[in-house]
Amino acid sequence: MSIVPNFPYDESVTRFINQFYPTATIRDWNNWIWQLKNSIHTTQQLTDILGKTEGELISSLPENHLPFQITPYFASLLSRLPGRHPLYRTVIPTKEELIVSPGEVADPLNETGDSPTRLIVHRYPDRVLFLVTGFCSAYCRYCTRSHMVGKQHKSHASTREWDMGIEYIAQNKQIRDVLISGGDPLTLPDFRLEYLLSKLRAIPHVEIIRIGTKVPVVLPMRVTNSLTRMLKKYHPLMMSVHFAHPDELSVETQEACNRLADAGIPLGSQTVLLKGINDEVETFKKLNQGLLKVRVRPYYIYQCDPIPGSLHFRTPVSKGLEIIQGLRGYTSGYAVPHFVIDAPGGGGKIPLLPNYLQSIENGEVILKNYEGNTYTYPDIA
Repeated sequence: MSIVPNFPYDESVTRFINQFYPTATIRDWNNWIWQLKNSIHTTQQLTDILGKTEGELISSLPENHLPFQITPYFASLLSRLPGRHPLYRTVIPTKEELIVSPGEVADPLNETGDSPTRLIVHRYPDRVLFLVTGFCSAYCRYCTRSHMVGKQHKSHASTREWDMGIEYIAQNKQIRDVLISGGDPLTLPDFRLEYLLSKLRAIPHVEIIRIGTKVPVVLPMRVTNSLTRMLKKYHPLMMSVHFAHPDELSVETQEACNRLADAGIPLGSQTVLLKGINDEVETFKKLNQGLLKVRVRPYYIYQCDPIPGSLHFRTPVSKGLEIIQGLRGYTSGYAVPHFVIDAPGGGGKIPLLPNYLQSIENGEVILKNYEGNTYTYPDIA
């Protein structure tokens, strides 16, 4: 396993380590295993580091609830930001998440109903979701899989269970695209991740392999040289990285994204629209322009899924349309993602757009541009 002592870090990190992890070295800090072993699991631990945070924190989580865990790295990032920064709410549990509102259910996307065998969700004809782990290095409080991630009896899939999923994919020749997710696959050691990739790449009809992860954002030192060397062997390989806010684009996270891009991995971002966190046009513009600079293509804005206790995170759907309208024409087309609702009940991702098409009639298409001006395009029968 390659640990890179000179992985870049913000200058405030040295002070943070000296204050809160005085026996650790920079080499320890840049070791992703050390980060996981020293993860913060209680709100009291985090309060000791950050002081008072916004909202009433949950000191003791109910049994079988989504656990609390963040890495020392992400705690250090939060400590660099102004007090009560919006990012705090993305990872720190508050009592609002214990309030269940109408329409909220544990598995809103009905992934269980579309699971023909353990670990596989087969909703679309030519692609499957492969849930290879239930473990994450940080647990987002709005996670659509809060019903299964971080649970001891669901977190650690065995190789035998993986093999059952791999066999399902091998037997269904219409499957050309496999998304490896969880949990977070990049929390797996290199040798286990390579086992998965090598087995999937050996299936002739599997054309594309994708990995869904938040690790570059919350555990960027996981992106070691040995990891990128291994990943390069299994192209075409793509990666979807979950960002929530432009302030996550630290020097460490930028380095991780650049390393992955240098390995030839196309990177896309997936961002959940969150009330009071990123629900402003300027926030998305800053995030998406920053992502492009580290070769991450903004791909999706997700309407927040109605998991139990999510009302305080969810915006009106109109807010997502407003953000798309505020981006289209005002920044690079590459910086404008798709706004989608992952339909409750298993309907899949449904894209939504502002109403740019006004009408089609009498051989004319009436269009409205980003400034609200109207134009006519000559149609053909």
